[in-house]
Amino acid sequence: MKNHYFNVELEFDRDKVDSIIQKTISNKGKGYVCSIESNNLTVANNSPDFLKVVNGSLVNICDGSMLAKILGLIHNKPYYSYVGADLFIKYIKMNRYKQFFLGNTRQILDALKENLSKIDPSIKNMPFEELPFRDVENFDYKAIAALINNQKPDIIWVSLGAPKQEYFMNKLLPYLEQGVMFGFGAIFNFNANIGEVKRAPDWMINLRLEWLYRAFEEPKKNIPRYSNFVKILPRLIIREKRKLNALK
Repeated sequence: MKNHYFNVELEFDRDKVDSIIQKTISNKGKGYVCSIESNNLTVANNSPDFLKVVNGSLVNICDGSMLAKILGLIHNKPYYSYVGADLFIKYIKMNRYKQFFLGNTRQILDALKENLSKIDPSIKNMPFEELPFRDVENFDYKAIAALINNQKPDIIWVSLGAPKQEYFMNKLLPYLEQGVMFGFGAIFNFNANIGEVKRAPDWMINLRLEWLYRAFEEPKKNIPRYSNFVKILPRLIIREKRKLNALK
């Protein structure tokens, strides 16, 4: 049974998340994993179509430490985030799965390939493919899936930015034969170690201030997103408390 928080299905048990992913891979199944943070949560609560997309995933992880903290206070339980950047590098270090890297720019992809190959040398023979810049409705999903199906990957990492990558995975899924897709956006940039988009320093991550770092790193993009989240947060908290009280 999936758990809903702020109307979105979220799984806080890391072992269960990994079990779902690895069981799907072992069974040659298919599906996608969404990384839920303040922006995705805001969009999901303002768009029924997007809410349906994220709740149609195999499993969703909470990629926001402050989001986990807020929900923990409401439910009086210790909730912890499962950050997409941590999950990504964890599965890279397993040196176990055949992977497909999709999206972002050629410059980022080339640097990402070089860096990840130092962790798992077999990655240098795995595909790193750009996607044309276009609206999510206008991709040739059948052709993209054919390219992926030819490689038969266990994992497909998708970097298009939210909420575009979630819509993309949902639309691509019917054409895939196998593989678990992850929509993890800027994680390609973090691990390419080039360009302006980088992950927050460890001390900020430990203090649950990664969101603040991202706000100053890309203010035009992220400050409006955080502002929109703050606007809907009181309504979400009230609804969550009402739901919790109804279950008592």
